[in-house]
Amino acid sequence: GGHYRPPHCFARYKSAILVAYRNQEKYLRHLLYYIHPFLQRQQLSYTVYLIQQVGTGSFNRAKLLNVGVREAMKDEEWDCLVLHDVDLVPENDYNLYICDEYYPKHMASAMDKFQYTLPYKSFFGGVSALTPEHYMKMNGFPNTYWGDGGENDDIATRIHLAGMKIVRTSPHLGRYRVMDYNEETEIQEPWRRPPSRHNTRKTWKADGMNTLQFRLLSRTKHPLYTKITVD
Repeated sequence: GGHYRPPHCFARYKSAILVAYRNQEKYLRHLLYYIHPFLQRQQLSYTVYLIQQVGTGSFNRAKLLNVGVREAMKDEEWDCLVLHDVDLVPENDYNLYICDEYYPKHMASAMDKFQYTLPYKSFFGGVSALTPEHYMKMNGFPNTYWGDGGENDDIATRIHLAGMKIVRTSPHLGRYRVMDYNEETEIQEPWRRPPSRHNTRKTWKADGMNTLQFRLLSRTKHPLYTKITVD
């Protein structure tokens, strides 16, 4: 089921790695090839969860991550929830997949596609780490973002509205490579912040973990991950 714990010591941290997913098998294979040895070198106790959306409708990454948190918390009292895009691979072993004790942590602070800098100040995309307490305090992610990718800004706003702030992994540690395959490569344009169509200040308490509805279709254990399929 993608679970590991160090055989010769007691792990100090238990981290759930949550990957929202749909039909990206090349990226998935690449990520799994790198992420398991990476996490084992850090001597973590962890499980990799793949949360798969069925059907041909618009992708809803934020809601899938809410589902992943709900399902993962049934297995273990995780210290840390690591929310991980399927197409990102960490470059530095010292980028520890554990949570900050006090605040949500943005880990992908230096991606190669942004020339290893942040695309804009409030960016919270790629890879982030929150304790279950952080996640519930901000009512999780919004369930209403379908296909537009603007949920990261909503989440950054939620963090502040919940009385927290974002801490970032330092850029020399938080380096990530974005996997790219020729048939899927888009024309490279300057990256723009997606426009928000949501009034987060009014909706964050009424749209999130407290209103999450989904249909669990299957939950299967594969050698390298636990797969949660939802409608």
